[in-house]
Amino acid sequence: MPSQPTGLRRHLPNSPFNAAREAADAAIEPIPVGARVSHERHGLGRVVALDGDRAVIVDFGGGDRRRVALDSAKLEVL
Repeated sequence: MPSQPTGLRRHLPNSPFNAAREAADAAIEPIPVGARVSHERHGLGRVVALDGDRAVIVDFGGGDRRRVALDSAKLEVL
């Protein structure tokens, strides 16, 4: 019987994929709280909070608050 995976991923220090991972991390620019944004599906909104360094909480009006990843292609800063 195979053992169950623990869910943790091991990143090898000499992996060629590290450069791509680091480049993707460096490309994400934070959006300041209060900035106006546009989302492809939800429309216009305003950033009301940061959720770590990879996502923001956006208020799209009418009590519709959503967590949106900063690397989402659907999110555009105005």
